[in-house]
Amino acid sequence: MKIRLFRTQDTEQIAQLFHETVREVNIRDYSNNQVKAWAPDDIYFRNWSEVCLKRITYIADEEGIIVGFGELEPNGHINCFYCHKNYQRRGVGSQIYQAIEAKALELGLDRLFTEASITAKPFFQHMGFSVVKEQQVTRRGETFTNYVMEKFLSC
Repeated sequence: MKIRLFRTQDTEQIAQLFHETVREVNIRDYSNNQVKAWAPDDIYFRNWSEVCLKRITYIADEEGIIVGFGELEPNGHINCFYCHKNYQRRGVGSQIYQAIEAKALELGLDRLFTEASITAKPFFQHMGFSVVKEQQVTRRGETFTNYVMEKFLSC
């Protein structure tokens, strides 16, 4: 598996990976209505290509199959961060995260932050993040619990 930057031709696999992960993994921690609001039937509810190109998006590529991705914004915000449902707990997320942290240090950032789902919270804690606060957010009429988390980096 290699970690590389997003390319436009990754768009379909990224959209599908996001949709399947939320619908089949996050369903453990959220209701059916919540995951349908989070990952709507229209997998192109966002312009994946445009968003991924605007951000520093790392892809975990297993011989042409995208098994995970993570988006870093220039201010240190980690937006989407997902691992393929069949590649959970295999180090994919850790490798993507290591690329993100290395890039953050290269950019001179001293802090990374995210809003982690209930499902992702243990992963980010394992990566050294602390919970700033629990919050309720609303997406497409459904309210979700997630966690504002941060990690201070030593440059």
